[in-house]
Parts: sequence; structure tokens; C-alpha cells
Amino acid sequence: MPQDTAYHGALGVAFAAHSATGAYNAYIDRPAMLELAGDVAGQRLLDVGCGAGHYAAALLERGAEVVGIDGSAELLAAAKEQVGDRAELRLHDLERPLDFAPDASFDLALSALVVHHLRDRPGLLGEVFRVLRPGGRFLVSTTHPAADWKHFGGSYFADDWVDLHVGAGLPPIHFQRNTVEGFIGELLEAGFVLERLTEPRPVPALEAVDAEAFAKLNARPSFLAVALRRP
Repeated sequence: MPQDTAYHGALGVAFAAHSATGAYNAYIDRPAMLELAGDVAGQRLLDVGCGAGHYAAALLERGAEVVGIDGSAELLAAAKEQVGDRAELRLHDLERPLDFAPDASFDLALSALVVHHLRDRPGLLGEVFRVLRPGGRFLVSTTHPAADWKHFGGSYFADDWVDLHVGAGLPPIHFQRNTVEGFIGELLEAGFVLERLTEPRPVPALEAVDAEAFAKLNARPSFLAVALRRP
């Protein structure tokens, strides 16, 4: 039986708390993805794997209309606490089609640190392509393949499923390793056009909070983030 894509139970609760202020989420990935998003005022946005709602909350503040989906009831509850009724939040298994959304019904889709958890990435990427309007943007971040290689060892070109242990008493985070070539190739095969690729580093605000983490995370890669467009 394959492990579930979403963070359920204690893992969902722990991640909701950690993602608010953790160095990787709050000081690397989130600032990078919001910088890629830019001006979203008046746009209809799909947050794919919205987690605890941090991205949704920030994009609502910028004037977007947000629909957030996640397979974890615990994370959606945390998102609800953040955004209330300002966003439409849906419990949705990301391994399933986006059957709630008509074709070309969104201006922008965002998926932060989600795609490496998916068993059927081509299926979800095809669905995002379908629900974006022509010219719509898709922002995606993932773990950096070089960071995974350094942590797990073996071949850089490995595509095995691995478990990242995040705390005593918690189930591990389960995801599939990839390469830069593989990550970008899957997005291009889905029909998207690559506009920008970044290797985010921590924002300066982290130095005041944790100078040691700031120095360490400026010396090695953590994530890849890309901006794409549907032709």
C-alpha cells in the first residue's frame, strides 16, 4: 500500500507549527515563491497543497482570490485559522483530478514543496495545465536534488523514494528523489514554458533570528523554485 501524499495526524499538526517560523519554510521557500508571484491583485489563484495556509494568507493580502487544496485535514484546519472565510479551502487528494475546477478557470497556480511527494506527477501537472487560462502562470518549488544527494548519498541520478525523519514520535516525510533535469523535464513535458529558475537562499531576516543557520544555509542549496507559463 503506497504511503499517502498528504501529512496526516501528528505529522500534519507538527508541520503546521513548524512551517510558520522554520528556517527552510519561512526564510527560504516562502520568500522565494512570493517574490516569483509578484503582483497578483485581482487574479484567481490555486494553491496546490496549501498546507497551513501561509502562502494563501500572503497572497490574499496582495489582492488575489485564493482557492487552497490539500489532502490533510489537520493542515486545512490550520489554514482555516489563518484565512477564515477569505479563501475557499478544499480537502482534496492531490493524486486525484481537479474535478471541482473548470478548464481555464485560474490565472495563477502555486505549488510549494509538494511535487516530490506525488506518485502521479504527470497527472497533477496535466490537471494544473488544464485549469490555467492560456498565459496563466505556474510557480513550483521542490527540494534541491543536490541537497537530497548530499543527505541520502548514493547516485545523484537516483529516483528512489526516501524517508526524511523529522522528529521523535513523528512519521517520516516520504518523497521521491529527482534530478534538475528530471524536475524541469516533467514540467516541460506537461506543456509549460519555463520563464525563471532560482536556487533560493535565506533572506537576511534569518541572520537576526539564527546566525548559525543563516551562514549554513547560505553555503549549500536547499530548494529549486521555478516560474512557468501556460502557452
